[in-house]
This record gives sequence, structure tokens and C-alpha cells, in this order.
Amino acid sequence: MSNINTEIHNAYEIIKEGGIILYPTDTVWGIGCDASNEKAVAKIYALKNREESKSMICLMNSEKMVYNVFKDIPEVAWEILDLSEKPTTLILDKPRNVAKNLIAEDNSLAIRIVKEPFCFKLMEKMKRPLVSTSANISGMYTPKTFKEISTEILKGVDYVVNLHHEKVCKNPSTIIKLGLDAQVKVIRK
Repeated sequence: MSNINTEIHNAYEIIKEGGIILYPTDTVWGIGCDASNEKAVAKIYALKNREESKSMICLMNSEKMVYNVFKDIPEVAWEILDLSEKPTTLILDKPRNVAKNLIAEDNSLAIRIVKEPFCFKLMEKMKRPLVSTSANISGMYTPKTFKEISTEILKGVDYVVNLHHEKVCKNPSTIIKLGLDAQVKVIRK
């Protein structure tokens, strides 16, 4: 089994060249890339056979990274994150400094702050958010284990992170949409 530092280095080398990776997140196995690289984001949409109008999540590892993408963040966002007992994705308005094809038609972006060591340290090295979308073809079952990931996905990414292959994933994150007008809407519990 590979160690975390080797895997971070290998994944980083692929990502900085515009590649896409398959990796363990704090919830499910994800497909990801540099959130500021429009061509890499497009590769993920193509692999998943997913419409670009269905946006993906951006993982972040710090408040600083969140503020680099959103100028205005409703105070309630921090309260929700502080009180959340499970991974929580927030959809916030008016993102910037990310690939245009990541931004939803209503000018919003889904983000999740992660503490999972691999993701956290990879973003520390990247100094950018990491795209995260479940490791499945659009409309298909979300795999709970590495073994359930389809051959099409495994062959379609540029690198498969060699960590936690035996781990059973948790459920996908809770998703909450927060408007700048302070409206709160739960999308997925």
C-alpha cells in the first residue's frame, strides 16, 4: 500500500498537468481536478456523461480558500458549518476564481470544507479548490466501496489514488443552498 505523501505527490503531478483523478473524500469516492482548470472540468463532465448544467462540488480546506472564491458569505454559512455533525455542502452565490463551467446557471457554486487528510494536504499543495463529483456515470448508482467503481470510470481517469481501497464510504453530504438574501433551502439531507 502506498503512503499518503507519495499519493499526494502523484495526484498533484497529474492535476497540475490538467489531468483528472479518482480519490477518496470524506464521504464517497470522487472524481476531481483543479477547480480553476476549465479543460479538466470538461473532461470530468465528458467521463461522467453529465450535462454541464448540472454543477459539481468544490472541496476546500480553509476559510481563506472559501474567501478566495466568494467575496460575500452569509454569516449563517459559518454557523451551519460549525453546527454540522456530518459533512455538509453549501451552495453559495457569486463565485469567482474557478472554472466557468463549474458555476451553476444561477451563478452559484457548491462547496464543502474537508478535514480528510489526503484531500486537505493535496489542496494545501495545489493552493486551489479540488473538484469533487461521485465516481459514477451520471444517473447510475453512487459506489460505496472502491470495488463498486465501474471499469469505465477507472479507465477514464488519469490517476487512481492508492489509499483506502478497502474503506466503505459514508453517505453523500448534506446539501444546503444559501442565498445572499439569507434564504436557506435544504437540497439533500
